[in-house]
Amino acid sequence: MKSTERKFYKIGDVAEILNIPASTLRFWEKKFSLLRPKRTNTNMRYYTLDDIERIRMIYYLVKERGLTLKAAEEQVVQNRKGVSRRREVIERLKQVDEELKRMLAALDAIAKANR
Repeated sequence: MKSTERKFYKIGDVAEILNIPASTLRFWEKKFSLLRPKRTNTNMRYYTLDDIERIRMIYYLVKERGLTLKAAEEQVVQNRKGVSRRREVIERLKQVDEELKRMLAALDAIAKANR
């Protein structure tokens, strides 16, 4: 963990980092027993990096793989490392795909300029 990373993140920060509405995070908190951010005396949520990783896994299973909320929770509980690895691999493949598309577009622009 980098020294510049914070230990706790507010719900708005997490929503922005993951590009997920805060309302979705609140809903998932009610539905997933494994998602329980710390709360202050004023009931403000504070998420850890582990919470954020769990949310990433939930997002992958529910939004990308199309699992039900119950099935997603079972997957995370039964095979957390496997789900995390698959999510990381897919995320990396998406990054590679985007980079290849940028390179192809640059090559196309060079080819057009040389005509």
